[in-house]
Amino acid sequence: MKILQIRVKPNARATLLVPAETGPWLAQLKSPPVDGKANAELIALVADHFGVSKSAVSLKSGASGRLKLVRIED
Repeated sequence: MKILQIRVKPNARATLLVPAETGPWLAQLKSPPVDGKANAELIALVADHFGVSKSAVSLKSGASGRLKLVRIED
């Protein structure tokens, strides 16, 4: 199991996940932060990046904030 700290930037031009050497990762998401759309896009992006299913990725905390803790099950 991994836990990542990710800083989210919604309403970006492109969707990408940038690894950080120190501090939180950066996720730029096209989706707006409305009705959980950005969180759903973040989960799909993290699952694709690490090669796991979306069901293996969950938000541990920060569902309504820009700084999130994401859990990835092995």
